[in-house]
Order: sequence, then C-alpha cells, then structure tokens
Amino acid sequence: MNVTVPSGPNLRSSAASIGAGPVRDGVRAPKPPAALRPYLSLHDFDVAARRFLPRMLYGFVSGGTESGTALRRSLESFDRYSLVPRVLVDTSARTQETTLMGRSYAVPFGIAPMGMSALIAYRGDTELGRAAVASRLPMILSASSLIRLEDVRETGIDWFQAYLPGDTSRIDALVDRVAAAGYETFVLTGDVPVPSNRENNVRNGFSVPLEPTLRLAWDGITHPGWLFNTWLKTFRHHGMPYFENLDATRGPAILSRDVVRAVGPRDRLSWEHFTRIRRRWPGKLVLKGVLSPADAILAREAGADGIIVSSHGGRQLDHAIAPLHALPAIKAASGDMAVMMEGGIRRGTDVLKALALGADFVFIGRPFLYAAALGGAPFIRHAASLLSLEIDRDMALLGISDLAALTPEVLATH
Repeated sequence: MNVTVPSGPNLRSSAASIGAGPVRDGVRAPKPPAALRPYLSLHDFDVAARRFLPRMLYGFVSGGTESGTALRRSLESFDRYSLVPRVLVDTSARTQETTLMGRSYAVPFGIAPMGMSALIAYRGDTELGRAAVASRLPMILSASSLIRLEDVRETGIDWFQAYLPGDTSRIDALVDRVAAAGYETFVLTGDVPVPSNRENNVRNGFSVPLEPTLRLAWDGITHPGWLFNTWLKTFRHHGMPYFENLDATRGPAILSRDVVRAVGPRDRLSWEHFTRIRRRWPGKLVLKGVLSPADAILAREAGADGIIVSSHGGRQLDHAIAPLHALPAIKAASGDMAVMMEGGIRRGTDVLKALALGADFVFIGRPFLYAAALGGAPFIRHAASLLSLEIDRDMALLGISDLAALTPEVLATH
C-alpha cells in the first residue's frame, strides 16, 4: 500500500460521497476518491500510519502499558464469541440509527477521546470534530488536547472528557468553562489516579514534555510527510502547541517541564468530587473507565447519566479485565444508565458483539486518529464509512434489521 498525504480541493470536495449508503436494490454506492481506495478496513489505516508517523509518535498511540497484556486481551476478547445467523429474514429495511441519552446518531459508534491529537495530525481535534459532525456520530474531546475546547466546539461536537485532580477549585472552574462553551456531555475519566508504566514510550523516545534530542530530530527528518504537514505547519500557523484544556486556563507548552506539575494530584479524586460535578454540571454526566459492577452501582447512585466501560485502551493497569468481558455484569448493575464501551473494536462484527452483550453504544479511538494523520477529515469520514458499511452488511448476514434485536442469543461462546 502506498502512503499518500492528500491535499487540495479535489479530495475535499468529494467528501460528500464518503459515507454513502450501502448497496441496496442493486444500486452501488459511489466509489471513494482514488487516494482512499487502498483503505478497505480500519486495520489499513494502522498499517499506513506506522510508516507515515515518526516511530516515537506511532509507538505512543499504538502502545499499551508494561507487557501490553491488557491491550492484547482487549483486542483478542472478541474472538471468544461467534455469531449465530438466521436465514430467510427480510432485512431490506435495516437501520443503524441509534438513540443515546436522548440524542439520535446515524451509527452506534463514536470517536473516543485521544490526547495530543494535534501532535499526530494537523489540527487533529478539529478534523476529528468536523468528520464526526458530518457523519452524524459523537466525538469526545480530550482534556489533553492541544486546541482550545472553545475552538473545537465550533465544529459542532458537544462531548468533553476531563482529567481532574482532587482539587475543588480547579474542578469547579473547568466545569464552568466547559458549560460556558456549550458542551452538553461531560465525561470524567476515573482510571488515571497515577501515570501508568508505559515502557514502550521510553523505548521509542517519547516523553511528556517532549525533549529535543538528536534522536527526535532524526525521527522527524526521516518522516517528511508528518514533519512538513503536521509539525512545521502547526508552528507556522499556530505557534508552539500548549495543553489548552487541562484547566480553566491555558496549561503549559508541550515542551515545558511544568506539564507534570500542571496535571495535579489525581490520586485524590474521589466519589465526593464526582457528586460535586453532578451538582454543578447542567448537562449529561458520564463516568469513563468503569470495569467493576460495584463502580457502576456507585455511579448510578451518584447521578451519572451513563458510563463507559473501558481499560483506557490497555494503557493504565496491565492485566486489567478486557472491557468486553466486563460488560455483561456491568450492564446488569447499571439500571437505566446508558452503558457504553470502548476497547479493541476494529470490525463491524466487533460492534455487533458488544451491542449483543449489553452496550448501548461503542467508542473507537486509534483507527480514527491514524486516519486523521494520513488525510484529515475526509480520511476519518472514510474510516467511519467503512465501519458503517461493515455493520450494515453484517446485520443483513446475521438476519436482523434493527440493532435492538441484538441480544446474547445471537452469540455462541467457545
């Protein structure tokens, strides 16, 4: 596969054809632009991004913690389940339209929060936001983003994810800032009391703050597509990247040694703080990083509107239970809360399996960020279209027309 970095009006003007509907009644959807045709699945974006991105950045995005067991098990968890199709079922009216916490989306998946996206892809957060809104799916902006949350809000997204220290003054100020910007859903990530042991970052030369070294310079020079189209272009048009959304005010620069201090003592964050956010936040409140049914119960009692079952992409506690395996018990304990899941989803069949085991919705991170790095919003939309078309095809082959028909009965374990 040849890796190209698209540009110019031809690709962008053809974006309307990206995400076109599946083949119905013998009518085939339009072909995507030539630059997108080599990408047939989410996996293809991973393969291409590995060559396009500097080693230290690809390693940062793709890696897990310690031995990588949690990440690997998350990906492998879907292999435990097989699908049991029904035949001679009229599925011509099938639909993926999904309602989540009162909002309607075109598909049952969204884009997970990913920190420092603008370091991986030029204006990564706004590109992800533009693509999400155009595709009618949610995108969660990360507090570790390098673009002001107010600017990303202008794309139309309305989900924000926070990393918070156990400091009420900082919590209140950020909550108020996010509300003033017009976000409707506040996602608190609860599984980061301390930084994890990401040995792969050390091996690949990645650190926060970034440390200018000969190794880092060589990594950039040998990846000119990223160097000129992301790093130097960012400096030319926007200057030094800063952590813009950790607090109510701008945080440190990405090269600053004050980054660690700016994060604050997250190991003090508690249910008391979550309850405080619930009282202050006017919109939907979601807790991310839940892997225990007991925490699901506490979240429900504290007033959460939803939870995201997640192992942080296998990037926090190694050997943590795979989100898919934790899902059924958490669903049983969640009452009327929305139950979302992220972790290891790469195929339409993965989405269907997660929904059958109790997820109301799923989020996917890495593949969309790879797509953003390779070509911005058109590539992200193409990635979303590929997954949506897989889901549509898989629904027909499974013999269902509505996602509500997905129950554990469509699964077999082995």
